Amino acid sequence: MTAPPALWALRAEWTKLRTLPSTGWLALLTVAGTVGVAFAVTGSLDFAHCGPPCTLDLTKLTLAGVRLAQVGIVVLAVLAVTAEYSTRTIQPTLMAVPRRFPVVLGKLGALAVLGTTTGALLVAGSLAAGRAMLPGNGFTAAHGFPALSLADDLTRRAAVGTVLYTGLVTLLGAGLGLLLRDTAGALTAALALLYGSPVVAMFVTDPTWQHRIHRFAPMDAGLTIQATRDLAAEHIGPWAGLGVLSLYAAAAVVAGLLVFQRRDAG
Repeated sequence: MTAPPALWALRAEWTKLRTLPSTGWLALLTVAGTVGVAFAVTGSLDFAHCGPPCTLDLTKLTLAGVRLAQVGIVVLAVLAVTAEYSTRTIQPTLMAVPRRFPVVLGKLGALAVLGTTTGALLVAGSLAAGRAMLPGNGFTAAHGFPALSLADDLTRRAAVGTVLYTGLVTLLGAGLGLLLRDTAGALTAALALLYGSPVVAMFVTDPTWQHRIHRFAPMDAGLTIQATRDLAAEHIGPWAGLGVLSLYAAAAVVAGLLVFQRRDAG
């Protein structure tokens, strides 16, 4: 029985990603960079210098490297989409699968798998780094700190949420790539969305507007999922923040799909 076009497109897009040397290297550097940041951050902490009561959010600090690592994830997603336009390989792709909707589903599906897999690896590596470094610095269960174990509900929520965050950032980059069809433009737009709002908030003096910017900025809202302590001080709830990022990703994907359907492949 012939496979559905969407499934065929998914297999084809996964083969493209898997066989490109840059995919593996970018994913590896993304994971290694995140784990390296986790080692650096947790290794620099010292319970002796955390005056009582010590309210450090160790889970959030351990996963802090995601703020930097997402650049590699965005680059992967954008390149996977825009490279076909720069090399003109989009034309044979559409000759093989004339219906454009299955092509988009295939691209997004393959990239979502890659993004979440990369996210799972970097989360596992970061938590392992924290578990290795923090007890030696005095942060033990005896002082009321979790062991960064998935058995802990809040740590598990932060870990799972961070994996979802990387998947959503991947879709955001892919959607902007489909929309703009230009590598530099899509990368600039994605990174501006993620990092621009926190910079703007630094120059806003009104606390109400600062709160609003952080609350609805895709990165700040999405990464609230990593918070495990003092949740009342956050600008938005963990799952609600991830929902905000989901809306950004969905808007980019829908806009990219509409443009992909209407424009020619040139």
